[in-house]
Amino acid sequence: MLGILNYSATLITLAATLALFSLGLNLQWGMAGLVNFGHVSFMALGSYTTVLLTLSGVVWYVAAPIGATVAAALGLLIGLATLRLREDYLGIVTIGVAELLRLVIKNERPLGWLTRGDFGIQNFPKPFWPNPQTNPLFGWLTPDQYPWVLLAVVLGVLLGTLALLQRLTRSPWGRVLRAIREDEAVVTALGKNVFAFKLQAFVLGGAFAGLSGAFYAWHLRAVYPSNFMPEVTFQAWMIVAIGGAGSHWGVLVGAAVFQLYNSLPRFLPEIGPGRTEAIQIMLIGLTLIAVMIWRPQGLLGKKAELTLNK
Repeated sequence: MLGILNYSATLITLAATLALFSLGLNLQWGMAGLVNFGHVSFMALGSYTTVLLTLSGVVWYVAAPIGATVAAALGLLIGLATLRLREDYLGIVTIGVAELLRLVIKNERPLGWLTRGDFGIQNFPKPFWPNPQTNPLFGWLTPDQYPWVLLAVVLGVLLGTLALLQRLTRSPWGRVLRAIREDEAVVTALGKNVFAFKLQAFVLGGAFAGLSGAFYAWHLRAVYPSNFMPEVTFQAWMIVAIGGAGSHWGVLVGAAVFQLYNSLPRFLPEIGPGRTEAIQIMLIGLTLIAVMIWRPQGLLGKKAELTLNK
């Protein structure tokens, strides 16, 4: 029974991490209309930065914000170079940057002293891990309690991020972003600096994704280049599409639905090599088709703000 509860905690932790990651994409796409097909690059950079800093002796609650800041800096560089491009070109550039970053991490040779290439990084200090030598503050915990403490922290960060985004959405800044998404020519005519608003949304979304990378590493307890393949970005796109672009609460619902399908093969009887996973992909695909037909704005999205036909 305890094993099932701990496993459930790890599933919810992963769902919350994906929700935090997808909130960054929702800010970029759902709020500002920025097509980002390389969102996973921010998660990868935040994850590796946090892990490498903790290996250098930096405490986790300092390392994670630094990782988010480094991811935001990458967003600033990408944004300065690409945000004047059209939507399709922006998508091509962002996915290219993400793959470039992953391949650099994968092929860091001949030294291999930093990212360790395909071997990945495993033995790094983890927050709340019950080891009095490396983590005296939480040394009293047991390994069975670690998933629950990590879950509590990631849920706290997720709710704090959600509250911040909800406040930003209702602010004049958020209303300008929505106007840019609908028709940036009108916003430009009204005297607003469209490029600056786009850049702010892109950088802030990258910071949230970088912060999710820290929790992703702590959840997996290891980081490898294969953890940050392009499909991770499209998982976030599925979550945003299911929940509703522009709806932050919808992202949470989409992450829960996606994680339900993602964990389903573990509870089904094995019906052949790869067949259970195929059923999982089919269910996700059918859900997306159903949402696009009957609720194209997403489960919690508003039809008045639908921009898929833009």
